[in-house]
Amino acid sequence: MANNVVNIHEAKTHLSRLVDKVAVGAEVVIAKAGKPMARLVPIVATAKRKKLGLLKGKIKIGRDFNAPLDENTLALFEGRWRNHLNFPRRLVSKSRLPTFT
Repeated sequence: MANNVVNIHEAKTHLSRLVDKVAVGAEVVIAKAGKPMARLVPIVATAKRKKLGLLKGKIKIGRDFNAPLDENTLALFEGRWRNHLNFPRRLVSKSRLPTFT
């Protein structure tokens, strides 16, 4: 895109408009007494490189990780814990029920 040269007074007066121009890819040069002093350019976001393996050797996953869940735990995940007969009643009291909004 073509460079736009504006004097510092105009830049102060119309900064918002200049930033909008720059946001869509234009470059604006700000001059003082006809001498270029600064350049407004769009910010180009750069993707951070991901470091893989930071936790290698620090986390252990049990052999039974994928084992089927027992009936009580499965009832908790499926939302049928209130009616489940084997679930301890002390955890089902209304005062201890979690609330989600």
